[in-house]
Amino acid sequence: MNILVINCGSSSLKFQLINSDTEAVLAKGLCERIGIEGSRIVYKPAGKEKVEIQSPMPTHTNAISLVLSCLTDEKSGVIRSLEEIGAVGHRAIQGGERFSKATLIDDDVIQAIEETTELAPLHIPANLIGIRVCQELMPGVPMVAVFDTAFHQTMPEKAFLYGIPYRYYTDYKVRRYGFHGTSHSYVSKKTAEILGRPLESLKTIVCHLGNGASICAVDGGKSVDTSMGFTPVSGLVMGTRCGDVDPEIIEFIANKEGGTSHDVMNVLNKKSGMYGLTDGLVDFRDIRAGAAAGDEKCIRALDVFHYNIVTKVGAYAAAMNGVDAIAFTAGIGEHAPVTRKAVCDSLTYLGVKLDDAKNEANEEDSVISAPDSKVKVLVIPTNEELMIARETAELVESLS
Repeated sequence: MNILVINCGSSSLKFQLINSDTEAVLAKGLCERIGIEGSRIVYKPAGKEKVEIQSPMPTHTNAISLVLSCLTDEKSGVIRSLEEIGAVGHRAIQGGERFSKATLIDDDVIQAIEETTELAPLHIPANLIGIRVCQELMPGVPMVAVFDTAFHQTMPEKAFLYGIPYRYYTDYKVRRYGFHGTSHSYVSKKTAEILGRPLESLKTIVCHLGNGASICAVDGGKSVDTSMGFTPVSGLVMGTRCGDVDPEIIEFIANKEGGTSHDVMNVLNKKSGMYGLTDGLVDFRDIRAGAAAGDEKCIRALDVFHYNIVTKVGAYAAAMNGVDAIAFTAGIGEHAPVTRKAVCDSLTYLGVKLDDAKNEANEEDSVISAPDSKVKVLVIPTNEELMIARETAELVESLS
């Protein structure tokens, strides 16, 4: 079955067409600047040249129409007609407590997703647009929602509750939800596969380190704790997000600068993290280069970032009463030997011992710990699209 995977943002749309039987990527691409002047699609069919098309995309309907046109194009297409698409898997950022697994989309599911909009107001409207446009353009094709938060629904109450009045949870569902669940699920399963161990026997800590970053404790294949919380702004220091801060800071800064809590939250989301600590740098490659050249701001920012990771890994090892494997993934996790070494050198008390040559090699799906390391350390490229395709195919096939 061919599965079209859609990840719809407010002004962009990522897509992949994956054959669920072979797990081969038939085509992938990106629509950029939807609703903005200068919109374009970058499309790469397997075994063919990359195609870039500058085309007006005033709406997501135009964007998805262009995607479908590319997939079926006589020269650059990879399928003859849309009938060869068996299902569409949609990445959904927030499923609240209702959705703990991939779900076939119907009117009731759409309404339930709409009701969680206030939990992720920047992401959920875009997710819904992608779903509705695909329903319009591909009537009769099964649509499946795969939720970022679903994997973390196995967290125990002691891990997801905040120390605030309990009625805020019962009345407003204020709790730790966690994100990057599709990535954490994929990487934890891949860790077990690479190590040749049953997933149920492993205690794994997954470090998803990118511009957005989170860490997850996975015990026996189930998420038992994770660093992001009610929203994706909490947890680790990230590219532009502050991570965990004392909530009193919000009112304090608002009073000092004559602003509102909304103004401060905008800073905490978009102008904090590494960007704030370095006075304007957000690309980790630039920050690493600055640190290597002796820039004090970059050195300080990396120290804070690495310390955040180390303390969270230590906390999760304690929460699981041990750890068998630590897996690094996403842009920084996969491509930053300096970060992996800085973290692992601070975890020797757990029995972590890095093989420096393997760490520097940056090989995909590899074990980079020394043979005598008590904890295995791995580098595993995340593949959220493949995970969405797998879950979509599994659900659709179970219903046929």
